[in-house]
Amino acid sequence: MALHNKVTLASTPVLLALMWQLRNEPLAVCTCGSILAGLATWCLVPAAENTFKRVGLSGKDMSKPTHPMLAESMGVVAATIYLIATFLFIPVQFRSWWPAQDPHSPHNPRVFSFDRLGEYLSALLSLQSMVFLGFADDVFDLRWRFKLLLPTIASIPILIVYYVGYGVTHVVVPVFMRPLLGTHIVDLGTLYYVYIGLMAVFCTNAINILAGINGVEVG
Repeated sequence: MALHNKVTLASTPVLLALMWQLRNEPLAVCTCGSILAGLATWCLVPAAENTFKRVGLSGKDMSKPTHPMLAESMGVVAATIYLIATFLFIPVQFRSWWPAQDPHSPHNPRVFSFDRLGEYLSALLSLQSMVFLGFADDVFDLRWRFKLLLPTIASIPILIVYYVGYGVTHVVVPVFMRPLLGTHIVDLGTLYYVYIGLMAVFCTNAINILAGINGVEVG
C-alpha cells in the first residue's frame, strides 16, 4: 500500500472523531474537513492518473529531458473534492440555527439567516462555473474570447448578492495618494462592480497561464 493511502487510513478516524468532539466549533470542523479533503486529493490524484491518460487527457512533460507522458486536467479532481467539502460544511456553518440547539443560543431557529446562505451558495455557484471553464478549456482548447467572457458571466451571482446585501462601492485610498486626492475614501460606483468582474477574469486566466509551467500555479 502506498504511503499516501496509509496516512489517509490512519488519519481519517482521528479527524472524524475530532470533528464530532468539536462539532459546535465551525472553525475547528472546517480545519479538520480541510485536512480530510487534502488527504482525499492526495489519494485520488494518483488513482485517477491512468483513467485520465486512457481517455486522452495527457501530454508530454517538456520540463524533463525524457519528456514523460503526464495526465492533464487533474485539477478537476482537486476542485471536485473542494466543492464536496464545501457542500458538506453548509450544515455545520448553520448549525446554530438547528431547532435542537441550546435554548439560550443567540440564534432564533425560526429566523434563519437566508442572506448568509445566499452569499454562501452564490460563491459556490461561481466556483463551480470556474471549475467547468477550466475543464472545458483543457478538453476543447477554448479560444481567448470565451476565456474572457465566461469568467465575467460566472461572477454575476456574487455581484448580484453583494449588490443586494451590501452595495458598498467605496475603496480606501493608499496613504501616499491621500494628499493628491484630498480624501481617504473614493466611491467608485458602478466601476466597482466592473472591477470585481474583471478581477474574476484576471485571476482565472492568470492561474491558467501559470499552469503551463509544471507546479507553478500551486504556489
